[in-house]
Amino acid sequence: MDCVFCKLKDYVLENELAYAVFDVMPVNPGHLLIIPKRHVQNYFDITPEEELAMHDLLHKGKKLIDEKYSPDGYNFGVNCNECAGQTVMHVHMHLIPRYKGDTKFVHGGVRGVIPEKMSDLEK
Repeated sequence: MDCVFCKLKDYVLENELAYAVFDVMPVNPGHLLIIPKRHVQNYFDITPEEELAMHDLLHKGKKLIDEKYSPDGYNFGVNCNECAGQTVMHVHMHLIPRYKGDTKFVHGGVRGVIPEKMSDLEK
């Protein structure tokens, strides 16, 4: 198996079942990836314990980013399978800090993953 996430060692945060690293291609400063240590492709296939471990790091990651970057808000989520935008086939959660003015259209948030489906009010 040649998985880039399975080779990572420089963790920013870690617990027994998961770790966090800063994204090498961040959407915004402080963009964090939260990844289970066990190689598994789909979020819906992780164990309840791995899910809890990832969410533990989600909260710890938010605190770390708050202290280091002072964002105005957050988006977080998981892409499951290629059709949903997953490019590394190892589960990973994105914690993306948001800053006032980082985009012209903020309405709709994660609903904007399919821009043409957003109503005119959300654009």
